[in-house]
Amino acid sequence: MIPLLCLLLCLAGCSEKARVERRNRQLTAMAQNAKATHPANMRWIPGGVFRMGSQNEHEGPVHPVTVSAFWIEEHELTNGEFAKFAQATGHVTVAEKAPSREEFPDARPEQLVAGGLVFTGTAGAVPLDDFTQWWAYVPGANWRHPQGPSSSIAGKDNFPVVQVVYSDAAAYCAWAGKRLPTEAEWEFAARGGLDQATYVWGNERKQDHEKVANLWEGEFPYHNSGKDGFERTAPVESFPPNGYGLYDMAGNVWEWTSDWYQPAFDPSLLSVNPRGPETSNDPQEPGTHKRVIKGGSFLCNDTYCGGYRPSARMPAEVNTPMEHTGFRCVLDGEAWAKSR
Repeated sequence: MIPLLCLLLCLAGCSEKARVERRNRQLTAMAQNAKATHPANMRWIPGGVFRMGSQNEHEGPVHPVTVSAFWIEEHELTNGEFAKFAQATGHVTVAEKAPSREEFPDARPEQLVAGGLVFTGTAGAVPLDDFTQWWAYVPGANWRHPQGPSSSIAGKDNFPVVQVVYSDAAAYCAWAGKRLPTEAEWEFAARGGLDQATYVWGNERKQDHEKVANLWEGEFPYHNSGKDGFERTAPVESFPPNGYGLYDMAGNVWEWTSDWYQPAFDPSLLSVNPRGPETSNDPQEPGTHKRVIKGGSFLCNDTYCGGYRPSARMPAEVNTPMEHTGFRCVLDGEAWAKSR
């Protein structure tokens, strides 16, 4: 009886995969023939089957996934774009609200102030297993003041917005008639058509003279040479796009996805348009609420996190604003087709 059930499930999965691939071809033809109705500043991702993940810890096992076609914003959401949303809706980000005693019953009174985490660096080499050595909670740090009250985004409309948590990102996408990508969608788009390539640009490691992404250049977390031209965030589109015409799918800022975090792929999940687990599951910190972020940031290098690989993934607490975390939105291919 069990083998029969497995066979039926397999057949059902194959049928759905074939349906999605057939529809992807139809939608891609529509996108190619209807340039006048293309969403502004978005790129068409044709969908299809790819091998998701890697053999690295918390990134595997490698498994085939089928993704439906969709649109994705060609660069990370900028300060200027987020400012229009905040002005139109009156949205107040989590970083701009003081934490409550109910949320943090053990916190000292001076800790219950609005703010976010800011990278501070160290004076010299330190063990890399304690991130509290280079992150500090700074009162007054928010998307308008990424490093604290003395900082500003004036003149930085084309820089990625940061210090936004999951709910802030989801609220913007909903206002724009879009949504956050799933982890599978994000990784498919980041690979740019390169199946199982180590990096978004191919398999070769970045050389010091190459400017392919905004990463940490030097010895983390105490010396950043800035050889790539930037010590913190960079304006969007400062580096070459990937094969799908997408910028900063490696480095600059981490990006929110809609998937709850778990440390490894769950084979019970669907392989066609997987949406991740129903709840957060981080054995290292049970009881926390973490979503998957992807893409790495200006703090990543091979020594520390290597997060700028398309298969790399990180758990992020949904209500913790950070200086190196932003997002971009997607639009379903089907939703776009119906709206034309």
